[in-house]
Amino acid sequence: MISLARVTKNYETPAGDFPALCGVDLEIAAGELVVVIGKSGSGKSTLLNLIAGIDRPSSGDVVVNTTSIGELNENRLAKWRGKNIGLVFQFFQLIPTLTAAENLMLAMDFVGAIPPRERRVRALKLLAEVGIERHANKLPSALSGGEQQRVAIARALANDPPVLLADEPTGNLDSQTATSVFSTFVTLAGKGKTVVIVTHERDLCAAASRTIELADGAVSGVLEEQPR
Repeated sequence: MISLARVTKNYETPAGDFPALCGVDLEIAAGELVVVIGKSGSGKSTLLNLIAGIDRPSSGDVVVNTTSIGELNENRLAKWRGKNIGLVFQFFQLIPTLTAAENLMLAMDFVGAIPPRERRVRALKLLAEVGIERHANKLPSALSGGEQQRVAIARALANDPPVLLADEPTGNLDSQTATSVFSTFVTLAGKGKTVVIVTHERDLCAAASRTIELADGAVSGVLEEQPR
């Protein structure tokens, strides 16, 4: 589902090029739940941004769901991302003036893959799947942090993408809520979604099919087949 071949990413700085990723090779199969760990500045978020097509590699090839991202122009890339990638962030990034259901429906509006008459029904179904359908008509400000993150996960699933990417999705939650939210990702992987999670919380690695550790922009270790 995801393949990185000799991928490097350099950023220009006043002091010269900064190598965020250095020759990364990575293969992630469909239905895997992969956790990426590493210290701040190790390249975790850069890796996720390259897989999402938010950023482009300086060299190497990134292929997701049979598409080489580097071959797409910006317009095609945006359309591809909407159909193939679901994104979950640490600080939720919900639209504060829209209800939970409306946040999901807006995501469907942008992509246009779901017929308009089906969007609210689908939004309610997804909110039910993450256990917060009773909050469908509430604004984000009326929800707890864990509830907002579940809305964000449901929104990431709005257009049924095969790949779900999460950048520190539990970093703004207490430990009990974080464990509960992480279990949602485990369930989604069990249903066939390919899930890649960037985190600094090593306690969450036990539920992953693989844990990949980055250090100084390179893969420094891989822990295989942890029990779910």
